[in-house]
Amino acid sequence: MDGRLLSAAMTGDARSMIQLASHDPSVLLGTTPQGNTCLHISSIHGHEGFSKDVLELDQSRALLSAVNKDGETPLLTAITRGHASLASVLLSCCYGQQLSETILKQDKRGCNALHHAIRRGHRILALKLIEAEPALSKAVNQHSESPMFIAAMRNFTDVFDKLLEIPGSSDSGPFDFNILHAAVRTGNSVSAKRVMETRPWLATQENGSKHTPMHMAADEDKIEVLTVLLEHDPSLGYSGSTNGAPLLCIAASQGHVGVARELLKHCPDAPYSDATSSTCLHVAVSYEHTEFVEFIMGSQQLQHLVNMANNNGETALHLAARNSQTKMVAALMLHQDIDLTVLDKSGNHAKVLNKVPKTELVLNKMEASSGGAASSSGASATAMDSSLLQAAMTGDAITMQNLAMHDPGVLLGTTPQRNTCLHIASIHGPEGFCKTALAVNPSLLTAVNSDGETPLLTAVTSGRVSVASVLLRCCRDQQLSEAILKQDNRGYNALHHAIRCGHRELALELIEADPALSQAVNKHDESPMFMAVMRNYADVFEKLLGVPYSAHGGAYGYNALHAAVRNGNSAMAKKIMETRPGLARQEGKDKTTPMHLAVIWDKVDVLRVLLEHDQSLGYLVSSKNDVPLLVAAAHRGHVDIARELLKHCPDAPYCDANGWTCLHEGVKWEHTEFVKFVLGIPQLRKLINMRHPHGSTGTGTALHMAVLNCNPKIVAALLLNQDTDVTVMDSRFGASAIWVLSAATDHAKTLNWNEVSMLMLKADPQNAGSVYNLHKETKDKLTKLSRKDIKSLTQTYTGNTSLVAILIATITFAAAFTLPGGYSNDAGSEGLPIMARKVAFQAFLISDTLAMCSSLVVAFVCIIAKWEDLEFLLYYRSFTKKLMWFAYMATTTAFSTGLYTVLAPRILWLAITVCILTSLLPMLTKLLGEWPVLKLRFRLGRKFKSELLDMV
Repeated sequence: MDGRLLSAAMTGDARSMIQLASHDPSVLLGTTPQGNTCLHISSIHGHEGFSKDVLELDQSRALLSAVNKDGETPLLTAITRGHASLASVLLSCCYGQQLSETILKQDKRGCNALHHAIRRGHRILALKLIEAEPALSKAVNQHSESPMFIAAMRNFTDVFDKLLEIPGSSDSGPFDFNILHAAVRTGNSVSAKRVMETRPWLATQENGSKHTPMHMAADEDKIEVLTVLLEHDPSLGYSGSTNGAPLLCIAASQGHVGVARELLKHCPDAPYSDATSSTCLHVAVSYEHTEFVEFIMGSQQLQHLVNMANNNGETALHLAARNSQTKMVAALMLHQDIDLTVLDKSGNHAKVLNKVPKTELVLNKMEASSGGAASSSGASATAMDSSLLQAAMTGDAITMQNLAMHDPGVLLGTTPQRNTCLHIASIHGPEGFCKTALAVNPSLLTAVNSDGETPLLTAVTSGRVSVASVLLRCCRDQQLSEAILKQDNRGYNALHHAIRCGHRELALELIEADPALSQAVNKHDESPMFMAVMRNYADVFEKLLGVPYSAHGGAYGYNALHAAVRNGNSAMAKKIMETRPGLARQEGKDKTTPMHLAVIWDKVDVLRVLLEHDQSLGYLVSSKNDVPLLVAAAHRGHVDIARELLKHCPDAPYCDANGWTCLHEGVKWEHTEFVKFVLGIPQLRKLINMRHPHGSTGTGTALHMAVLNCNPKIVAALLLNQDTDVTVMDSRFGASAIWVLSAATDHAKTLNWNEVSMLMLKADPQNAGSVYNLHKETKDKLTKLSRKDIKSLTQTYTGNTSLVAILIATITFAAAFTLPGGYSNDAGSEGLPIMARKVAFQAFLISDTLAMCSSLVVAFVCIIAKWEDLEFLLYYRSFTKKLMWFAYMATTTAFSTGLYTVLAPRILWLAITVCILTSLLPMLTKLLGEWPVLKLRFRLGRKFKSELLDMV
């Protein structure tokens, strides 16, 4: 754009514009670097007169249709800048020239003129736009917002009504909201009614939170809107969200009694419980809404919820007692139908769960007033005679026989846990008593206690193997197959317990007696075979495997082969593969097959057995995330697994569905040996430069990831491979591997970061400029971060430095008054140093003085240090570092010369040795302090660049 035209458009100088256009009409079509024409500029500044004059010229049509880099026409520019009157002028011109596309134009964010007009509150302009071009109502922006949604959110009823009349107008909003959600949010029942009359289906649409407008109304206490919706369609009161929460539960979570009352008015039997069987009463108690609880207690439709339990067997009273909600407990117990005897799944009633004495007092009062309702109603079975109980515990068979002689039915008496005398004897182990009892009354074998156990099960679980063998033989002799096969309340049979408790001989005896025991699984889906394999009981396992119909399932969806893999038992795995090969492909609940477990747990021998039997197993991938076996091996760094896998399956899958390879995985988890293995094997050589198509840092190669992790060993290994291409750019950011270091500035002060920089510089010398630019950029970034924390850095450095300085000053000060050789007592030279004339002594005094002075200077500089000046800190570090080194060397010199003064006259060799050792001390200190850098210099050789280490 001509500079004069730009100035005229900014100031509204129409005369200058007309004069320029008279000489060269095309000058009006010139643009700024942002693509703005003179009409855009005048629209930004609101010069209506200038714009009218421009539009009277021949170029008006082109100027009206011109689009800048933000995707804006002059009409859009005028509206976004708040110039409504100018926008009306431009709209009239577009309408007059039939520029429909210009009116409908959407900017880069998808907003058209109507979006902006409503958003900025220009209601009259919005109505004009709708009148001029109704199709504006159909557009949605990048956030899925329609003009109607914005109008509803801003409560612009006139604009909203106008848009609602247009048949094809859009009604969507962001986060899957619609205009009815917006009406609910603003509490506009009038708009809600209009929507229900014209677009009733919107009432059932869920937003991103899986809430319909009805759910929002219940959650936000919009009673008037809720009434409108229910009056139009009462069935909406029965709707539930995708997550299973009914409206009453939502109202209960917020304590909205008015919402619940209105809902029940239109829907007397509205749903009151969610997917977990938690009722609105449970919810209200959990959120401590006492008023809502009282409402439920007084409601005819909901008062039956008082004793209703959720999936955990807990009533609302259980929750209130467990959470120590005294007021809530009192409110619940005011209801006449409350039942204190209800037990949860753990067998606890509400009183057991309370934690606060005050709550317990309330419960006790209620229990007393109920007349002991919580007491047991009494067992239907006959109670066991106490003499018989004592006899069973001690094994007194004679007493038992005497009792049975007078009353044969006495043996059928039970304890409160429904244990017979045979159960008790099975627990305590008197074998003779058991035999005698069975001789008197064989029916005791089939008796079941409250745990679902027969005497046989009780004997096994109690570890009474000999008693269990006796009972098993009796059951078999009497053909009591059901008693042998009986499972307790947890689904365990005698064989389960025998294997779990380690009774292998008994387990074999049970299988021999009734092979059908092998078919049962407990509540955890564990079969006897699975348990046997888990415990490595080969003899029991083989016996069970020989039963054709024996179960092989286990906990967590695993099977017997999973168990064999876990234990690394290749012999068992081989037998399973020979008889039940299908188990190798079965997945557990974590979607892992036995093959995957063998890879993850590094069970090479088992893996070999599986692959030798069926090579195709090497091509399995997890159904959960399509992870192939090689990637799983890379995750743990199991090189031997990968080698064995490729031995049987040379073309085994190496990447998942997203293109993530085993090399990427090995690099990510920094398994250097696995990375070297991949780089050295021909089958996987092509992975070196393969990009992965996802990731927050781009879509790069393994080298990109190694650089990001700042792992010099892996970077070096990758660069040593001749196929590595360091120039590969990721497809997301267009960055080569070296630039990935910019995303790892947290490690910029480490040797690893700098070593990786040097390695990449050597590998790609053409990119040297980029490396140094990156280094400078990172250094500047770290400097800015340091400035933010300068006070802490200065305090830390001065504290550490001053401590050492004061220590040296103290030592040297004390040494000055404890002179080597002592002081003279001779007449005429009293108090003078004896060694004063020796050169070594004079050197001692000079070095000691220098050490003390330099350390004192450092200590006092720490006192005057400026806390918030980075430049001062840098100067201070440089200055004090040099001075402290000088003090250190002076101190060692003073030490060596002092000892030399004393030792030299008599033990010269020792004096010289002390001097040599102390002189080497500073050099040794320097070597040890800079050893990591020296080691890096030695390792890199010519690749080493010292200028890149100034951040370390």
